[in-house]
Amino acid sequence: MAGADGDDSLYPIAVLIDELRNEDVQLRLNSIKKLSTIALALGVERTRTELLPFLTDTIYDEDEVLLALAEQLGNFTMLVGGPEYVHCLLPPLESLATVEETVVRDKAVESLRKISQEHSPVDLEVHFEPLVKRLASGDWFTSRTSACGLFSVCYPRVSSTVKAEIRQHFRTLCSDDTPMVRRAAASKLGEFAKVLELDYVKSDIISLFTALASDEQDSVRLLAVEACVSIATLLPQEDLETLVMPTLRQAAEDKSWRVRYMVADKFSELQKAVGPEITKNDLVPAFQNLLKDCEAEVRAAAANKVKEFCENLPEDNREQIIMTHILPCVKELVSDTNQHVKSALASVIMGLSTILGKDNTIEHLLPLFLAQLKDECPEVRLNIISNLDCVNEVIGIRQLSQSLLPAIVELAEDAKWRVRLAIIEYMPLLAGQLGVEFFDEKLNTLCMAWLIDHVYAIREAATCNLMKLVEKFGAEWAQNTIVPKVLGMANDPNYLHRMTTLFCINALSEACGQEITTKQMLPVVLKMSNDQVANVRFNVAKSLQKIGPVLDSNALQTEVKPVLEKLASDTDMDVKYFAQEAISVLALA
Repeated sequence: MAGADGDDSLYPIAVLIDELRNEDVQLRLNSIKKLSTIALALGVERTRTELLPFLTDTIYDEDEVLLALAEQLGNFTMLVGGPEYVHCLLPPLESLATVEETVVRDKAVESLRKISQEHSPVDLEVHFEPLVKRLASGDWFTSRTSACGLFSVCYPRVSSTVKAEIRQHFRTLCSDDTPMVRRAAASKLGEFAKVLELDYVKSDIISLFTALASDEQDSVRLLAVEACVSIATLLPQEDLETLVMPTLRQAAEDKSWRVRYMVADKFSELQKAVGPEITKNDLVPAFQNLLKDCEAEVRAAAANKVKEFCENLPEDNREQIIMTHILPCVKELVSDTNQHVKSALASVIMGLSTILGKDNTIEHLLPLFLAQLKDECPEVRLNIISNLDCVNEVIGIRQLSQSLLPAIVELAEDAKWRVRLAIIEYMPLLAGQLGVEFFDEKLNTLCMAWLIDHVYAIREAATCNLMKLVEKFGAEWAQNTIVPKVLGMANDPNYLHRMTTLFCINALSEACGQEITTKQMLPVVLKMSNDQVANVRFNVAKSLQKIGPVLDSNALQTEVKPVLEKLASDTDMDVKYFAQEAISVLALA
């Protein structure tokens, strides 16, 4: 076609048309992703007059192609000639905002929100606002849901008559017959409230909020809870009690657990929004009820917020509120029947010790920590151990050490390897808190046992753990306690354990320093170069490369070089490769 006219400038659009009509989705997708290149080739004039009409007319394709198109069009402002022509992008995006697939609609709305900022106030009223109206009064729910996301971006920059129309459209959509539309309106209620004048927040938004919060669909009601946070932050303190609190109280006792879950999940934000007085009178009893909820999901969400809620209580009577209202509920949750609830609580309960201070922690919280350390669920025990540093600051860890030990030992031998892995990662922290004598007496054997675990990830983590311990306790401790045990594994009949010796030497050489490495570790590594298993031999070459920089030049020349040369002529290819690599890295050639 282009050749016949002798017009090369039509070529890009001809290729695009061909590719967009191709049966292969991937080809069509690629051509959409190259859209900006094609627009550049066509120039701004022809992009507006040919490319965009073509795209608007041919929007019937696979969802992933439409998704890519919706995303591309959001970055097209400069390609159509800058902000004064940005309205040319509205027709294709309007079509995309009405398609059936939610992901495509959301992306089209995102692009429309983006380009709305580039419209001048006049263009916004002439081109953008009519589009929002068309979507808001569309026959299909798809277009009406898309409209909900566009009100707040055009409202601040239009005249007061148009503002009144926009508020009316939003009101209509909040009471739409289709639940999906009400859901979309509820999800944008907070955002829309933020751009409205305060009088309209009180007159319009509150009534919509109340209506949506008592909608027959729980999916709408729970979104109204999210909006509650935004609305509460906008209103002056004296209006909160009458305008917001009745609805919030109702949501906290909603018959649907999903709505109560949402209240629990947003509790800290609500607490900050309504201020200390309402928190004391209203939110404390509501929080107690959520902690005692009949649904485990709600209790778990509330348990997660215990520390945050207590931290944000007014300081003058914080301790009294926690001790009389919150702690009794927490005590019940420690022995909850659901492990997710106990696990959620265990991840935050230690934080209460810094709020309540030493005496209360010893008297009231310590028994709870000890009970959780004995819990049958490994996640609960793990969450307690991983947050020990909070308690250590307040009362010192010795108080816990007697119960801590059995819990650590059990976790260290847990059947799930991920649990074993997690406890290894806390070992250096525990070691620092418990001190070297306690560690040597009680935990050292555990750390060594992990080196011969049947899961590689555990052996690897145990090696790193040793390195961190040596950094904490020093080279002398390593020489007396760790190094002899590690080197003893070099004679183990299992080649995997012999390899672990090499991995440990790699990790420890730097922390232990030149003397220990040269006198104690190097001879073992050199001896292992005669191992029957090739995997061990090539790891010897890798180890020599790793510890080489720690050794002095004499040891490198007289002891390391002959061994590496011997390995470089090994029968096994891998051994040869790693030996040659070590020779070149250590510059021994």
